[in-house]
Amino acid sequence: MKNNLFERGQALIIIALVLVGLVGIVGLVVDGGRGFLDRRKAQNAADAAALASAYARIKGGDMVTAALNSAAENGYNNDGTTNVVVLYSPPKDGPHSHDVEYIQIIITSHLDTYFARVIGRSKITNTAKATARTKQAEIKEILHGSAVISLAPASNCINRLSFWVHGEATLDISGGGIFVNSNNQTCALIQQGSGSLRLDEGYTIDVVGKASIQKTQLLTPNVTAGAAAVNYPPPFFMPKVGCSKEAEISLVDPTSMSSGSWGDDFPPPGVTHLDGGVYCLDHGMHVTGALEGNNVIFKVQDGDVRFSSGADIKLDAPNAGDNAGLLLYLPMDNPSKVVLNGGAGSSIKGTILAPASPILIKGMDSKTGFHSQIIGYTIEADGSSNVVIVYNAEQNFQALSMPEIQLSE
Repeated sequence: MKNNLFERGQALIIIALVLVGLVGIVGLVVDGGRGFLDRRKAQNAADAAALASAYARIKGGDMVTAALNSAAENGYNNDGTTNVVVLYSPPKDGPHSHDVEYIQIIITSHLDTYFARVIGRSKITNTAKATARTKQAEIKEILHGSAVISLAPASNCINRLSFWVHGEATLDISGGGIFVNSNNQTCALIQQGSGSLRLDEGYTIDVVGKASIQKTQLLTPNVTAGAAAVNYPPPFFMPKVGCSKEAEISLVDPTSMSSGSWGDDFPPPGVTHLDGGVYCLDHGMHVTGALEGNNVIFKVQDGDVRFSSGADIKLDAPNAGDNAGLLLYLPMDNPSKVVLNGGAGSSIKGTILAPASPILIKGMDSKTGFHSQIIGYTIEADGSSNVVIVYNAEQNFQALSMPEIQLSE
């Protein structure tokens, strides 16, 4: 009888121990799963809070309040008991701990357990960290100072070509490289016939996609594929250019005119000299003869731009002011064509910015050529001329870049 009682007592002990073990296993499964879900939730909340804080800083707001509000919206209200939300700038730790461009959010979450208490675990603590970078807007060279830029993010190989050099055209480029934004994996850049590209040593032909080249020996250097793409519309602020008065032809000298808005063909017949200033043009710009102007900007609000092969063009952009270095500007809402050409004595200095336009570089036998950064939606080079393009940051427009925020590892 005593043995039976003893055996029953042992069985109860074993059963109790087994039950504790089972509860512990259940605790690992249930409470462990809850802890895992909380860790993911806290990480998502930290990421969102870091981005919200960075955005507030860029906008000039209160980055701490933005972070706490974002965390609260995602379930972490910084009550000091169940969770704590802290912001550090520079970050408390990590590779950017001494850089004030970075903001770090740390969320510490305490989760009460249900079953794990049996094995002495009353709480689960999760720590989630997220770091975001804020980069303020700054005035700098457009797209790293490439001399010729095609902005089209996509293209095909038939009727929507992003960068096409053909015929016997030669682009002889110094001071900068070429950037082609198209992601086409066959023909983002196309070279056909005897069309050639010659860049100074140290500069590159960078293409997001890949190139289709008939004669590799006509490209110096070779194309570098796989470049980082840029967003479109492009990631910089467009220039603020306007006219407060009407342009006028001089009554004393009808070959001259003053700057301002012009609602007719430009330049007017007989005008060969332009006073300095901004010219806002509603019907494009067609230069077929002699035209010279110092410190001038052309904002072509509507219509195309055509510089003829026989034209004697001597134009240069302002060298001071908010729009220093800007010569020719077609806003985003004007996708009209731009044809660049000129006679042997032509000299054109300043940025040609036409972000929505196809640009055709047709020629110009001038040894001076274009001292320009040429930026279009697409670029085509055709004809039989050796076109000199010289990029010099001091002679070209520098734009205000977009502010940036991004999560960092």
